[in-house]
Amino acid sequence: VQLQASGGGLVQPGGSLRLSCAASGTTFSNFAIGWFRQAPGKDREFVAVTGSGRPTYYTNSVKGRFTMSRDYAKKTVYLQMNSLKPEDTAVYYCAGRHGWTIRYGAENEYVFWGQGTQVTVSS
Repeated sequence: VQLQASGGGLVQPGGSLRLSCAASGTTFSNFAIGWFRQAPGKDREFVAVTGSGRPTYYTNSVKGRFTMSRDYAKKTVYLQMNSLKPEDTAVYYCAGRHGWTIRYGAENEYVFWGQGTQVTVSS
């Protein structure tokens, strides 16, 4: 299984970016994918997760600004990030696992990881 993250970049505060995470080497059904991020000098933290037939969950700091979606045909999930703030600056990682876990916010629950993509929010 491979996960390929893309879409990061430099954006001004208030701007938008859309991250993508394409999965290969696995069926996409019953496969949960989460987004995590790591800011400089900080631990990696949970951002959002989606599972087949499950609601999408978000960390509180991004609720109402970030939206995660899933394209089964393309085996790709997206993270639409709007109203970006400087504190959203981080390397963003997508992570996947077969099946669901109630501990979806814990990075050690995920088996497969994509490479990070840098998001920088700055004027």
